[in-house]
Amino acid sequence: MKWEFQDGLPIWQQLYETLRREISTGGYAPGSKMPAVRELAAQAGVNPNTMQRALSQLESDGLLITNRTAGRTVTEDSQTLQQVRRELAQRQVQTYLQQMALLGYTAGEAAQLLIQEKEETP
Repeated sequence: MKWEFQDGLPIWQQLYETLRREISTGGYAPGSKMPAVRELAAQAGVNPNTMQRALSQLESDGLLITNRTAGRTVTEDSQTLQQVRRELAQRQVQTYLQQMALLGYTAGEAAQLLIQEKEETP
């Protein structure tokens, strides 16, 4: 996984969003064991406390489950995973529509452009 950070958002929140996307799209399979905090922190080049904060938020969201003896695992609750995936998709749609509005397109025109693009792209 590639870790990219941008100015303007706290690092832990960017870690959280990246891991949330990876979990909800199957990058970490349901029921699979998550790497240890220190391992993930080393991969991302961040402080383990920063990674811990992101993982704690994922636990609060129900995406990760902590087993004291086995570490963290990804939830197997398909409904939770689908809900998060849908939220991420809705956010992308909202961003698209906002950007198209800045270009002077209505929501209907923006949707039509998507349809045309899909039809023209193999």
